[in-house]
Amino acid sequence: MPTDEEVVRAASEAAEGVILDFYKQSELTDFDVTVEFEDGVLDIDVYVNPPEDADPDPDAVADEAALAAGDAVDELFEAAEE
Repeated sequence: MPTDEEVVRAASEAAEGVILDFYKQSELTDFDVTVEFEDGVLDIDVYVNPPEDADPDPDAVADEAALAAGDAVDELFEAAEE
Protein backbone atom coordinates (compact mmCIF):
# COMPACT_ATOMS: atom_id res chain seq x y z
CA MET A 1 0.00 0.00 0.00
CA PRO A 2 1.19 3.53 -0.75
CA THR A 3 2.27 5.71 2.14
CA ASP A 4 0.35 8.85 3.05
CA GLU A 5 3.23 10.90 1.67
CA GLU A 6 3.10 9.05 -1.68
CA VAL A 7 -0.66 9.66 -1.90
CA VAL A 8 -0.29 13.37 -1.20
CA ARG A 9 2.58 13.72 -3.66
CA ALA A 10 0.74 11.89 -6.46
CA ALA A 11 -2.40 13.99 -5.97
CA SER A 12 -0.50 17.28 -5.77
CA GLU A 13 1.58 16.58 -8.86
CA ALA A 14 -1.48 15.57 -10.89
CA ALA A 15 -3.42 18.69 -9.90
CA GLU A 16 -0.51 21.02 -10.58
CA GLY A 17 0.04 19.34 -13.95
CA VAL A 18 -3.53 20.05 -15.01
CA ILE A 19 -3.32 23.69 -13.92
CA LEU A 20 -0.07 24.20 -15.82
CA ASP A 21 -1.54 22.50 -18.90
CA PHE A 22 -4.13 25.27 -19.08
CA TYR A 23 -2.09 28.27 -17.97
CA LYS A 24 1.54 29.27 -18.19
CA GLN A 25 2.98 29.61 -14.71
CA SER A 26 4.02 33.18 -15.53
CA GLU A 27 0.36 34.04 -16.27
CA LEU A 28 -0.89 32.93 -12.88
CA THR A 29 -1.22 35.45 -10.12
CA ASP A 30 -1.47 32.58 -7.66
CA PHE A 31 -2.47 28.95 -7.38
CA ASP A 32 -2.59 26.56 -4.49
CA VAL A 33 -3.11 22.83 -4.22
CA THR A 34 -3.76 21.45 -0.75
CA VAL A 35 -3.98 17.70 -0.28
CA GLU A 36 -4.59 15.87 2.97
CA PHE A 37 -4.79 12.12 3.40
CA GLU A 38 -5.68 10.91 6.87
CA ASP A 39 -7.32 7.67 7.97
CA GLY A 40 -7.97 6.70 4.36
CA VAL A 41 -9.81 9.95 3.56
CA LEU A 42 -8.51 12.13 0.74
CA ASP A 43 -9.24 15.88 0.85
CA ILE A 44 -8.24 18.00 -2.13
CA ASP A 45 -8.56 21.77 -2.38
CA VAL A 46 -7.48 23.61 -5.51
CA TYR A 47 -7.37 27.39 -5.93
CA VAL A 48 -6.43 29.09 -9.21
CA ASN A 49 -6.08 32.85 -9.69
CA PRO A 50 -5.22 33.69 -13.30
CA PRO A 51 -5.50 37.16 -14.87
CA GLU A 52 -9.10 38.34 -15.27
CA ASP A 53 -9.12 37.82 -19.04
CA ALA A 54 -7.77 34.26 -18.82
CA ASP A 55 -9.53 31.47 -20.62
CA PRO A 56 -10.71 28.86 -19.59
CA ASP A 57 -12.68 29.58 -16.44
CA PRO A 58 -10.46 29.10 -13.36
CA ASP A 59 -13.23 27.28 -11.45
CA ALA A 60 -13.47 24.71 -14.24
CA VAL A 61 -9.70 24.26 -14.22
CA ALA A 62 -9.69 23.86 -10.43
CA ASP A 63 -12.44 21.23 -10.68
CA GLU A 64 -10.57 19.34 -13.39
CA ALA A 65 -7.34 19.51 -11.36
CA ALA A 66 -9.10 18.08 -8.29
CA LEU A 67 -10.57 15.24 -10.37
CA ALA A 68 -7.14 14.49 -11.83
CA ALA A 69 -5.69 14.39 -8.32
CA GLY A 70 -8.32 11.87 -7.23
CA ASP A 71 -7.72 9.77 -10.34
CA ALA A 72 -3.97 9.76 -9.70
CA VAL A 73 -4.56 8.45 -6.17
CA ASP A 74 -6.94 5.77 -7.47
CA GLU A 75 -4.28 4.66 -9.97
CA LEU A 76 -1.66 4.59 -7.21
CA PHE A 77 -3.77 2.25 -5.11
CA GLU A 78 -4.66 0.07 -8.11
CA ALA A 79 -0.97 -0.30 -8.98
CA ALA A 80 -0.21 -1.27 -5.38
CA GLU A 81 -2.83 -4.03 -5.49
CA GLU A 82 -1.33 -5.66 -8.59
